[in-house]
Parts: sequence; C-alpha cells; structure tokens
Amino acid sequence: MENDKVVSVLNDLLTKNYDAEKGYKEAAEKIEHTALKSYFENQAQNRYDFGHEIKALISKYGGEPDKGTSIVGDLHRTWIAIRDAFATGDQAIYDECIRGEKAFSEEYGEVLNDTVIPQDVKDMVRKQKESVDKALMSLKSMEDFSS
Repeated sequence: MENDKVVSVLNDLLTKNYDAEKGYKEAAEKIEHTALKSYFENQAQNRYDFGHEIKALISKYGGEPDKGTSIVGDLHRTWIAIRDAFATGDQAIYDECIRGEKAFSEEYGEVLNDTVIPQDVKDMVRKQKESVDKALMSLKSMEDFSS
C-alpha cells in the first residue's frame, strides 16, 4: 500500500477517535449514573491516547495528522445521536454509546481486513480494536444500571 493510502486510512481513524473522545466527554458531563460517568471519562482518555498512537504512525508514513472532528460520517452522526439522547436521560445515552462502540469496532475490523495495510499499522489497529471490544463488553455489563 502506498504511504498516501496508509495516511488516509489512519487519518480517518484519527478523526473518528476525535469524534468519540468528544462524544464521551459530553456523555460524562451529562450522565447522572456514577459508574457510567467514570466509564465515559475513561473512554474519552482512551480515545485521546489512541489518537496519539495514530498520529505517530501518520508521521512515520510521511503524513500530516488531521486536526479536529469530522463534519460528516457515520460515527459523527452517532455522537450527535448521543447528544440528542441527553434530553431523554441516562438510558438513552447508554443505548447510543453501545451503538457507537459497535460502529467503532466494525470500523476497526474493516481496516484489519484490508490485506495491504502494513503490519505495524495492523498491530496498532488490532490493539485498539481489542481495547474497544473490551470496553464494549464492560459497557454492556452495566446494562442493569437503571435497576
């Protein structure tokens, strides 16, 4: 894969991490449930950390990291849905975060399925996907938070 394509894939993931980080920060500010608030704060930090890992690889492949969140895209719409869910309470925020994490995991899976992605990029993407999947399982385990 030529470097421009690697950089493009990485910048796409970077932008989606910016979106997720912002969404989780907003969710943490709005949610009442203490365990979910802590979860959201941790995930915002994870996405921040993911971003730095991605930026390092973008630089390695001769690219310039994108700055800021996306204006369009599925994950952006997901985080807007989370913002809209704030009006309807913790359960709606929780449900939208589950949906967002599933979409995020799928996005990482698509990158891993690309047979021409360099191994170091695959290794980083795999590690981040495993973290996302673990976080999703943790979030799902809190499903009964409203009981």
